[in-house]
Amino acid sequence: MGLALQKQETVGFDRDSYLAWEAEQDAKHEYQRGEIVAMGGARQSHVLVSLRLASLFLRPLDGSPCRTYMSDMKLLIEAADAYFYPDVMVSCSAADRQAELALTAPCLIAEVLSASTAGRDRGAKFVAYRLIPSLRDYLVIDPERRRIELYSRANEGWLLRETGPGEPGLPLDSIGLTLAAEEVFADLPALSAPPGIESDPPHGDDAR
Repeated sequence: MGLALQKQETVGFDRDSYLAWEAEQDAKHEYQRGEIVAMGGARQSHVLVSLRLASLFLRPLDGSPCRTYMSDMKLLIEAADAYFYPDVMVSCSAADRQAELALTAPCLIAEVLSASTAGRDRGAKFVAYRLIPSLRDYLVIDPERRRIELYSRANEGWLLRETGPGEPGLPLDSIGLTLAAEEVFADLPALSAPPGIESDPPHGDDAR
């Protein structure tokens, strides 16, 4: 999420210290194992895709136990000692419906890429997201290339599927919907040239 990331080591910062400090800040910051990452502003394409994605979930999930959340809601991952702000989350957890500050059991997470966050969204954050027992689907959305990657939890790891405009939609088993690229990118202008080579899978700790 966001455009600019600025990291700073904060000596002695634990999760409680982070929450107290974050409550006094004007901008949002993520936290992992004592490291603070400032989240910068987002391009219009990022905002439009995030909003469109959340809206595609709202009506179909209306009346169900599942709720859709956008990037102002924190995600706590105890096993990673981290608080993140995913672009979009869906949770069907009764405990999450009562949460004030942070979710802990999303079934779906989506990150919309920007140039400065792509490596982290595909790398360190995906490594942390895989530690969430309830998570079944992770969406990585690239507005510049009009590509969507779906990582779904399988018996022996994570299964990757991809799509773009004019291609079959992606089955989101976590919420019983199929996601079409045309709907996700509907508010963006058409590309002037076909997308390039398909993106690589997450790096760092590769998906298995």
